[in-house]
Parts: sequence; C-alpha cells; structure tokens
Amino acid sequence: MGKIELMVLPYAMDALEPVISRETLEFHHGKHLAGYVNNLNGLLEGSPLVGLSLEEMVCKAEGGMLNNAGQILNHNLYFGQFCAPKADNKPTGRLAEAIVRDFGSFEAFKEAFQKGGATLFGSGWVWLSADKDGKLVITQEANAANPIQKGLKPLLTFDVWEHAYYLDYQNRRPDHLAALWQIVDWEVIEMRYDG
Repeated sequence: MGKIELMVLPYAMDALEPVISRETLEFHHGKHLAGYVNNLNGLLEGSPLVGLSLEEMVCKAEGGMLNNAGQILNHNLYFGQFCAPKADNKPTGRLAEAIVRDFGSFEAFKEAFQKGGATLFGSGWVWLSADKDGKLVITQEANAANPIQKGLKPLLTFDVWEHAYYLDYQNRRPDHLAALWQIVDWEVIEMRYDG
C-alpha cells in the first residue's frame, strides 16, 4: 500500500438530498476528508507506518498521524454507508435480530443511538459496533477515535463534528441525527456485521 487515496463516493453528490445537501457533501468529502488524506500522506513520508492499512495505523499511530488516519477511516465508513433516502428504512436479517436482542426493538436502538450522538460533548462520532461475540454496543468516540481501538468491529456511525451538518441544520444536531436514518444503506451495515 503506497499513498492513501481519497475515497470515491458510491453515489452522486446530490443523491442524499434533502438529508445531506450537495453543498455539505462537497465540503465534507471534497475539503475535510481530502485535507486529512493530504495531511496523512505528508506525515507518512519516511514513517515506519507506510504500507499499513488504515485500521492498523489507527491502532498503532499517535498524535497527528493518529488523528488524520482515524478521521480517514471514520469518514470512509461514514460515507460508504449511505444511499438515496428511503421511507421506513430499517435493517433485516441477522442484524435486525441482533438489534432487537441487544436493544429491545429497532425504535429503542434508534433512540439510544441518537441520544449518544446528541449528548457527545464537542466533536466526534457515535458508533454501533459488534464485540467479538457479535453483541452490539453503542459507543461515543471523541475527535478521531474509532471503536477498533477497543477491539470492536465498527458497523454504523453518525458524524457529530459540526462540519457534517452545520450548512444544512445549523446548531440542530438532534434534527440532523434523526434525519440520517432515511439514508442508511442497511445492506452495507449488514455486510459489515456478517463479514
């Protein structure tokens, strides 16, 4: 693995509207994520971490390298989990069963997940992850942290850094979190869970 590349979005810039606007996506992907990629590539020159996967870097790096690698990994998972808005969008199969098993119902899970995102102080991410036994857990991760640092498998994440929603929702983080359920591509999340 040489240079880290900016991920190509699996949908058009306007595909997530009205939940996430083209303008937000252009800034968030085209400026913020691109900035992390450029920064990390600069930091990697001559580093012993050259050639590692992002996951390995996030578990081994420190300081600026960790911040940039973590943000790239987090954003790749985030941008890779969306699709055009769907009404009554929910998971199926083993993942749906695990959500009911571990949270009581899909509605209870959504409420707990949104609360995790709304109450995270400052900047960061709320995650649904699976532990080594397949049990689902919700964690709040500050700044560029990722659940893999805790031995968990990240499945779904909502970005609560202000740049993820401010152009569309201003300071209304809870409204942004509630709207994101319409664009979650549950097939992608299920593949992460089963994979």
